Amino acid sequence: MPPAGVKKGTKDARKYEKIKQSVEGQGKSESTAEEIAARTVNKDRARAGRTQTASKSSTQDPKSSSQRGGERSSTTREKGRTRDQLYNEARSRGIEGRSSMNREQLRRAVDAKK
Repeated sequence: MPPAGVKKGTKDARKYEKIKQSVEGQGKSESTAEEIAARTVNKDRARAGRTQTASKSSTQDPKSSSQRGGERSSTTREKGRTRDQLYNEARSRGIEGRSSMNREQLRRAVDAKK
């Protein structure tokens, strides 16, 4: 159910449903997916001036939440598969010497076996 102020069948309602399905597809719970979708739609509505009140961060942030895409997620880890994920994939592909390989070596070996 879209957030208050969003009428059924509108572009915002469709955007809410799409975001909710996407987040659920990433393995999050339904309640978490609903919260993320509602926050995203509400922020975009505030930025477009379709709400009565809006916070400074909603109206003055130069990028929309969809454009930002996790930029402020406070992680310093390089994105991509973890060493454990690569190791398991290497094991299933029968790559020898995998136990002594580091993450980058595993990534190269797995990518070469594809």
